[in-house]
Amino acid sequence: MVFSIECRNCPRLAGFLDEVRASHAGYHALPVGSFGEAGSRFLIVGLAPGMHGANRTGRPFSGDFAGNLLYGTLYEYGFASSAEPLDAAGNANPVLSLRGCRITNAVRCLPPQNKPEPSEIRTCNGYVAEELAMLPQGSVVLALGTIAHQAVLMALQLRKSSFAFGHGARHELPGGLTLYDSYHCSRYNTQTKRLTPAMFKAVIGDIANYLEH
Repeated sequence: MVFSIECRNCPRLAGFLDEVRASHAGYHALPVGSFGEAGSRFLIVGLAPGMHGANRTGRPFSGDFAGNLLYGTLYEYGFASSAEPLDAAGNANPVLSLRGCRITNAVRCLPPQNKPEPSEIRTCNGYVAEELAMLPQGSVVLALGTIAHQAVLMALQLRKSSFAFGHGARHELPGGLTLYDSYHCSRYNTQTKRLTPAMFKAVIGDIANYLEH
């Protein structure tokens, strides 16, 4: 699958983005591509663009709380050149780059109520498969949440029952890939203490240590 911001393969999502563009002038409100060099040894898979984050800026995890925690943690462990996903004007930071890391989403369009339908996850799964196919031997995939976890397994044609999602879990996958799980770094999860910054940093730290060996 060749990614295009003109993709309209999911009618419900395409129609919703049309409405969002009409009501939020200046928002990207189109499918959001991956960020970071293709084939990097560390691939992060999120759920979908956030309404006022990636859906606004056009860059994954840029513009909302989840991105602040993600990029701040990536910077702390040397995977990002800056902890700031936005510039002074509130746009995607043009000087921010990733180092040995790439970020994508299981679904590349903003879904209503942040809840993609199973058919939409399946339709977008070819993009996830393409990202995984570019990974070199010994790479790590971090799934942020259950949907991202299952999207990775779907793309690799692996049984969900063989690799149960769990925060901090590590799964050795066929083909030399290692899958790590984390609760999604959303504001809701951190406000409810389901995920604390320390818990999230511990997962990224484990991955950094793994990739050093």
